[in-house]
Amino acid sequence: MVQIPPPPSITPRQMNLLRVLSTAMAWSDGCLAAEEVDVMIDRFSHMFATDAAQQQVLQHELQDYMMQNIHLEELTPQLQSLEEKELVLRLGYEVIGASARTPEEDKINIHEATAYQKLVSLLNLAPETIQRIETEADARPQTDLIDSLTEQLKQFMSQG
Repeated sequence: MVQIPPPPSITPRQMNLLRVLSTAMAWSDGCLAAEEVDVMIDRFSHMFATDAAQQQVLQHELQDYMMQNIHLEELTPQLQSLEEKELVLRLGYEVIGASARTPEEDKINIHEATAYQKLVSLLNLAPETIQRIETEADARPQTDLIDSLTEQLKQFMSQG
């Protein structure tokens, strides 16, 4: 019998956003590499924990929890507000847009486009909202993807 780890010591809302982000990160190349998880966990533990001891505990909790395979169909209904849905769409769009490895490669491949359209469908946002988010994301300067995700999540969490 598989033992499910206890939930991390962050709010369910924070955990749900992190899960959606980790799922979106996996779109960039079809899987979520351990190195990507480690960087995300390190950044997020600094955001949510106030001292080094708490950060270490949270990192351990998140490591166990984020590696669970949870589908978007289970995660997206847990988003509590329009703002959360917009944040998830924005970050998902940025993730898939950052995955081209060469200038000749399409910015978004077929697998990513399909996954993104599934996310769009699950979020059920108005077409004009989707267009606004995509336009804003396209206008943003390209930065390190995890830095961008972390900064946007930090800004969002400080608002509410």
